[in-house]
Amino acid sequence: MKRITGKIVYIDLEGGFWGIQTDTENYFPLHMHEQLKEDERLISCSIQEVDVMTAQNWGIACRILTFTTR
Repeated sequence: MKRITGKIVYIDLEGGFWGIQTDTENYFPLHMHEQLKEDERLISCSIQEVDVMTAQNWGIACRILTFTTR
């Protein structure tokens, strides 16, 4: 488990998808909760990195375990 803080971003590639950008990394949640789908929203969350290949080829694949937004 890892704790990250960043902003939610919509990436308009490969049909479009949601991600999280931090100061140092990009993360690709395998399931983005509907209430988080707001571009530029600030988020702090606990994630579990997942070792899988994705069609998006963007960021580190992860699962969001817990989150808070601002």
